[in-house]
Amino acid sequence: MNEPTRRDFLKTTTPVVATLVTMQTGVFAAAAEEKKRPVIAFIGCGGRSQSLVEGFRGHADVAWTCDPDQGRANALKNKIGSRQSTDDLREVLSDDSVDAVVIATPDHWHAPAAILACDVGKHVYVEKPCSHNLVEGKLLVEAARRNKVTVQHGTQSRSNPFIVNAIQMLKEGMIGDVLMAKAWNVQRRANIGHSKPGEPPQSLDYDLWLGPAEHVPYQSNRLHYNWHWWHNFGTGDAGNDGVHDIDYARWGLGVEGLPTRVAGLGGKYYFDDDQQFPDTINCTYEWPGDGQIGQRKQLIFEMRIWDTNYPNNCDSGVEFYGTKGKMFLSKRGKLQVYNEKNQRIDNPKVKTEVALATNHQVNFLNCIQSGEKPNAEIAIGHDSSALAHLANATVRLGRSLTIDPQKQVVLNDSEANELLGRKYRADGHWSIPDLG
Repeated sequence: MNEPTRRDFLKTTTPVVATLVTMQTGVFAAAAEEKKRPVIAFIGCGGRSQSLVEGFRGHADVAWTCDPDQGRANALKNKIGSRQSTDDLREVLSDDSVDAVVIATPDHWHAPAAILACDVGKHVYVEKPCSHNLVEGKLLVEAARRNKVTVQHGTQSRSNPFIVNAIQMLKEGMIGDVLMAKAWNVQRRANIGHSKPGEPPQSLDYDLWLGPAEHVPYQSNRLHYNWHWWHNFGTGDAGNDGVHDIDYARWGLGVEGLPTRVAGLGGKYYFDDDQQFPDTINCTYEWPGDGQIGQRKQLIFEMRIWDTNYPNNCDSGVEFYGTKGKMFLSKRGKLQVYNEKNQRIDNPKVKTEVALATNHQVNFLNCIQSGEKPNAEIAIGHDSSALAHLANATVRLGRSLTIDPQKQVVLNDSEANELLGRKYRADGHWSIPDLG
């Protein structure tokens, strides 16, 4: 059977969904009156979906579970009682009863699946990082805008009352003007060993799992979780765990968009295995502001995934440095504030507390119905994910990068710009985004 093209796929789904999009406001207004819960589908049924299910439980009805590993799709279906399971996301996107999809696939599927969902009028909750590479992140932001759908990024600290109100303290001037932030991700990851190509398990449709990515033979230490450490599929731990700390570091620093300069060092210092991404990174980003003194800002990201000696005795966190003090903040529930004489401030309090939805997933569902922007709206997610992509690129190349933030390209460095995109499979695939 001939493989359908992306254009063929969109042609078959668009007429139905076009009607849905036209009626969308009325549909959700009626749903609100009837107190009808949104209908969602899970695309990717591994560990993250297992966690996300709890956030959606009681607030949405699940129509589908979808995963190229049918065993995983069925396991999640049985756990949550979804109506159907499939290994092919096209079945999900063609179902006009589905209001939104939750994408918790490997990174190389994040943006392609999300863009397809946007293009057929479905709202999207996409796990972090929102993209495998910077180019696809830009395309996803454009798809969300073009189709006027809600897209929430899975950096859930944006809906964590503890983190949100600590950032609010920074905005209120608790430590003066914040000029620098240092984020870290330090933990002991596993050695994935050395392996050779073999046969995939019977439950896995490996060709579907590859999707738009360049074809490589199945190898046991490339999945399931270990895809994180391969250039073809993942973004390393900078994009996996590091993006959480990068995200709220950037938020508290008060910067938007891409930096103009990035410099980093790192590599594989510890693991003798097949991992392709660094196990050690030190990267610095600079935003110039208007160029005047007091406007330039710097973010430092440190990653060691072979260590258990943590800064501030905490595996992940951020230190913010302001003109009137310092704040240490961690998603682990730790907060310390010091004045400009390095004296600790006891029981720091926010002046105006920020009210939030029950959790990050409920915030997403609420925004589908209200039309408001979610807490981690996709442009926010793209800016934070882009910093992980830039860290990986500067370390891999071994040189600093100068960036045009508006065009989102590296200046005078074609090799760097290639790393900020990707090569797709040579035989084509219906999920490959239109690069314009």
